[in-house]
Amino acid sequence: MFNELFSVIAPILICAGLGYGWARKGLDYPVDFVTRLVMNIGAPCLIVSSFSKSGIDIGKMAEISAAVVVILLVMLALGGILIRMMGLKIGTFLPSLLFPNIGNMGLPLCLFAFGETGLALGLTVFLVIFALQMSLGIILVAGRGNLRGLIGQPVLWATAIAVVLVSTGSSLPGWLDNTTSILGGATIPLMLITLGVSLAQLKVAQWKHSLLFSLIRVLGGFGLAVLVAELFRLEGVDRGVLILQSSMPVAVFNYLLALRYQREPGEVAGMVVLSTLLAFALLPFIVGFVLA
Repeated sequence: MFNELFSVIAPILICAGLGYGWARKGLDYPVDFVTRLVMNIGAPCLIVSSFSKSGIDIGKMAEISAAVVVILLVMLALGGILIRMMGLKIGTFLPSLLFPNIGNMGLPLCLFAFGETGLALGLTVFLVIFALQMSLGIILVAGRGNLRGLIGQPVLWATAIAVVLVSTGSSLPGWLDNTTSILGGATIPLMLITLGVSLAQLKVAQWKHSLLFSLIRVLGGFGLAVLVAELFRLEGVDRGVLILQSSMPVAVFNYLLALRYQREPGEVAGMVVLSTLLAFALLPFIVGFVLA
C-alpha cells in the first residue's frame, strides 16, 4: 500500500515543489501566460483526448455531475449560514468554500490514482465546478455575472465535442488525436508547476479565519463527498474521484477574482496557502482512503 500511495502523491509534491523552488529563487515565470495557455489550449485538448479514450458513458458523467452539484448546494447553504453568523463578507469567504483546486491539484491526483478513467471523471467534476465558478462564483465576488465570458470559454466547447464523441462512440482522426494528446499532455505538469509558483508568491494575512475556512474546505469537502457518494451509491473509481476532487484546497483562481474585484485578497490568499498545506499533509490519508 505504501508504494501505491507514494506513486500517487510523489509526482504531485515533486512537480509543485519544482514550481515553488523556481519562484523562491526569483526566476521569471509568467503565471498569467501559462494559465491562459492551459485554459485556452491545454485543457480543451486534454478534455477531448481523455474522453475519447476513457470509455466512460454519458450516464456515468451525468451521475457524478449531479453528485457534485449536491455537494456544492450543501456547502453553499451551510457555508453561507456560518459566514453570516460570523459577520464576515459572503463575497470574500463563500467562493473559497465552494470552489476547490480541482484543476492544478485534483486532476493529477485522479490521473495517478485511477488512470485515464479517473482523469476523465475528474475532468467531468472540473467542468461542472468551472462552469459554476465562472457564473455563480463571479456573481458572488463581483455582484454581477458574465454569461458571455462563460460561453466563450474553450473548455466548454471542448466538452461539447467530447460529449458527441462519447455519445456516438466516434473517434478523432489519427492526426487530430495525436495532436490533442500531445497538447493535452502538457497540461498536468504545467498546472502543478504553476501551483507551486503561486504558493510561493502568496502570503497569509489572517491566520484565524484562514485556518478555520481551510479546515472546512478540506475536511468538510471530504466528509460531504463521503456522504453524497453513499447517497448516490457510487463505488470504485466514481466514488474515489468524487472524494478526491471534493477534498481539494481553495483554488488559486479564487484569489485572482478577489484581487480583481478587491474582495479582501489577503484573506483569500491565506485560505489558498493554508488549505493547500493542509491538503498536502492529509494526502496520504485521503488517497489511502479512496484506494482502500
